[in-house]
Order: sequence, then C-alpha cells, then structure tokens
Amino acid sequence: MERKNGAAAYLVLAVAAALLLMLNLGIGSVAVPLPKVLSVLAGRETGVFRDIVLGIRFPRALAAAVLGGALALSGYLLQTFFHNPIAGPFILGISSGAKLLVALVFVISMGRMLQPGRGVMIGAAFIGAMASMAFVLLMSRIVESMSMLVVSGVMVGYICSAATDILVAFAEDADIVNLHNWSKGSFSGIGWEDVAVMAVVVLAATLCVFLLSKQIAAYQLGEAYARSLGLNVAGFRMVLVLLSSLLSACVTAFAGPVSFVGIAVPHLIKRLLGTSRPLLLIPACFLGGAAFCLFCDLLARILLAPAELSISTVTAVFGAPVVIFILLGQKRGKI
Repeated sequence: MERKNGAAAYLVLAVAAALLLMLNLGIGSVAVPLPKVLSVLAGRETGVFRDIVLGIRFPRALAAAVLGGALALSGYLLQTFFHNPIAGPFILGISSGAKLLVALVFVISMGRMLQPGRGVMIGAAFIGAMASMAFVLLMSRIVESMSMLVVSGVMVGYICSAATDILVAFAEDADIVNLHNWSKGSFSGIGWEDVAVMAVVVLAATLCVFLLSKQIAAYQLGEAYARSLGLNVAGFRMVLVLLSSLLSACVTAFAGPVSFVGIAVPHLIKRLLGTSRPLLLIPACFLGGAAFCLFCDLLARILLAPAELSISTVTAVFGAPVVIFILLGQKRGKI
C-alpha cells in the first residue's frame, strides 16, 4: 500500500512541477502560446518568443525549481536535526545570516567597482549561514524548549535583516534597486550561467543527502538506537548541519532569503506520502519544493503585473498557514 501511495504521490508531484514549469514559460506580460513554447524548446522557433522563453523565463523557472528543492531539503534536514517540524532555515535565522554576509560582499565589491563571482557569493552565504547555525546550536545547549530556540532564531533573523538594510544604504544609487530586490527575495535576473552553478551545487548536495537516507532513518528513531547501529552521531549531526547550510546558502546567494518553504513543504510532503521514510521523502521534498516555488514565483510575476512581488511575500502567504497548522497540531498532540 505504501508503495502504491508513494508512486501516486510522485506522479502528482512530477505532473504538477512540469505543468507549473510550462505555465511559467508561457504566462507573463507577453503571453506565449503553449505550441510556441514547445516549438521554442524543440529549437524550431526564432524571434521574440525564443528570446523571451530561452533568454528570460526558462532560466528563471529552472532557478525557482532548483532553489525551491534546495530549500525544502534544507528544512527537512533541520527538522531531522532538531526533531521538530517547525525548524527551518528562515525561522532559525540561518537564511538571514547568509543574507547579511552576501550583502556585505556586494557592498564592498561594488564600492571597489568589482563584480563578485557566484562562487564567492555562495562561499560568503555559506559562512554567514554557518555563523547563524553556530549561534542556534549554542542556544540549543542553553535553552531547553524548542519555542525558545525558535524565538532566538527569529531575533537573529531580525538583527541580520536590520544590519543588511543598513548595508544597503551604503550602496551606490545605481545598485540600490537590485540589491534591495535581492534582499527581499527574488528569482528575477538569473541567467543560464547562474543556473549551471546552482544546479551543480544543489544536485551534488542533494545526492549526498539521498545517500544518507539509511543513517537519517536510524537517527530519527533516536540517538541511542543510531549509536547501537554503529552510527557516529556527532559526525552525522555535523554533516546534517553542513549540508543544510550549503543548500540554504546557495538559495540566498542567488535569490536572497525565501521564507517558509523549508518548513511548509516537508510537512506537506509527509502528509501526501503518508510515510516518514527518508528514502521516499528526500526526492519527494525536492520535487515538492520545486513545484511550490514555481507556483509562488508565477503568482509573484502576474498578480500585480507589471510590478512584481518579492518571492518571500507569496511563499509566506501559503507557508505561514501551514506553520500555524503544525503548531495547532502540536498543541493537540496530533503531530
């Protein structure tokens, strides 16, 4: 029964992601009919439709899919690490720490008329994410309740966001708009070179997470049980932290902070699949995160067109109610 449910769930997720990808390619200020989209993808179309689809919309849609999957996996790893469904890179302030250091590199580089490479941005975001994670881990040793840990993470997020806003004020006038849009979360302006870099980083990290499926399953049953199976729990926990931070950092480096995806998607996927087996959840979380961000980015582009909403605004609208549902479920002892 679990296998049949899993197959059906994967089919739903794959169809939803593919459909949303095609909608993202066709819908916008200039509508591109589906036959034209397919013709462009097949290499048979030239002219303005080709420029719109391949030059602007396709790399953006792929970025939304790849980074959405990365966020969902990052949240899943943090929830596994803390044994709590409301742990996530945005809530715990990890994304904000990454954002702060990336903004710092941006401002310093622009002040010196330099263009930082994507590798530098990912590295800066990773260092910022690890610094925030270190604080969260320190607080987890001091406070006993998860609620206090979440409050500490939220406070870190506010502090880092305030510091980022101050840094943005030091940017040159010509660069403030782009830096401000990035600091609020956006998939716009992403090109094919960016997609290639993020795909390599995210897919490599995703493969590592998938290869850890058995260890994650053992860890979920308790640290004592995991040790009895020969798992080095301390080393394994460090690997979870590194992979989660890397995935979150990659998202922040390219798209800025994106809220609630890392919390909402893993929870929704667990309910959809009806299982907690990591071997099934890991690829499903990636697919679910991709579909969720494709849907939210489509809304961000078209709701107030030609103006564009930040991606975090839309993900919060759909993700925040899921978090409230989780909290209510915990209160009633159902989750």
